[in-house]
Amino acid sequence: MSPSKVSVVEVFLIFLKLGCTSFGGPVAHLGYYQTEFVEKRKWLSANEYADLVALCQFLPGPSSSQVGFAIGLKISGIPGAFAAWLGFTLPSALIMIGFALGLSISGNLQNAGWVVGIQLAALAVVANAVWSMATQLCPDYERAFMAIVSALVLLFISNSLTQLFVIIAGCIFGWIRYRKFIPSTAKSHAIPSNHHAWRYIFVFVLLLLILPIASNYWRFESLAVIDGFFRAGSLVFGGGHVILPLLDAFTVSKGWIQQNLFFAGYGLAQALPGPLFSFAAFLGCSMSHGNGGIFGGILALVAIYIPSWLLVLGTLPYWERLREFTSIRAALMGANAAVVGLLLATFLNPLWQIALSDTWLVIFVIVAFVTLRFGNLPPWALVILSAFIGECII
Repeated sequence: MSPSKVSVVEVFLIFLKLGCTSFGGPVAHLGYYQTEFVEKRKWLSANEYADLVALCQFLPGPSSSQVGFAIGLKISGIPGAFAAWLGFTLPSALIMIGFALGLSISGNLQNAGWVVGIQLAALAVVANAVWSMATQLCPDYERAFMAIVSALVLLFISNSLTQLFVIIAGCIFGWIRYRKFIPSTAKSHAIPSNHHAWRYIFVFVLLLLILPIASNYWRFESLAVIDGFFRAGSLVFGGGHVILPLLDAFTVSKGWIQQNLFFAGYGLAQALPGPLFSFAAFLGCSMSHGNGGIFGGILALVAIYIPSWLLVLGTLPYWERLREFTSIRAALMGANAAVVGLLLATFLNPLWQIALSDTWLVIFVIVAFVTLRFGNLPPWALVILSAFIGECII
């Protein structure tokens, strides 16, 4: 079948299947896409697919969800893009909202042994993400130093403005240090042009600037939720795990949700197929701020994805020229080092609190991390195992 004849319904059903079966995180998701759309259906050439992956690695946001959105855009236009996103996100989002509702109805369930086990597994997953990202994104002393400084700053001054400052500082550091050492990129498969695509970038920048001002001026709780999740989705450089400190800064730090409940939802997200960003649905449903419930879950989920939609729609036609700017790529190298520090600070803060309260829980986290890192156990299996052990011994 020619891609131009692919119906929106077919796109939705294919991505719904992937959303139900795609375990393993963003890298695994890209492998599923490669198999489904390049090798099996041949709707994209290898070069076209590689270009989409390169673009979404370049942009802030959840790379695998953005690639899925871009695939839907190329094969079935804007309706196909949203059908792809909805199909891929819906299964995990429904489970996360259901879990949040279950915890709210059950009251003290968040202190149950199996829930505590999930929380501890989440810390082990974060530790593993810090290890992996540090290895990939901080290969030299300069970027390692940037990551450590970022973590120290955030441990002492933990809020969303500090995080933004750290990321900007990382961009400046990367631009100064690396812009003269990055080779130019060879041109690849051309992407069709769209002379109106700049409007999406304009809307993205406008929302990023106006939403904080509007939420402070009008003081509507739902507007504050939209602002927070939109900014979190706009600043995720380096992988889906980086969303954790950004969300923690304006939910837990502001008292909208308890720390243990936050990590319980994050831990469950590791055990589900589909995108990690579905965690936003859990938070929106669980938060005391805003409307909460099902509406709050949907509101948070949509708000955190709006930046990704606008950025893909706005940059895809200009990708050939954009990727040639070595200054931008150098700045992103520094930003990626800074976000390693963000993730490290988010891991150390709750771990330090746990260490002061119960040494055995720290040992639990260490054993879970070693099992995940060196035992080749997938995160979803670790979460299930930790929940079982937690119910038995905690």
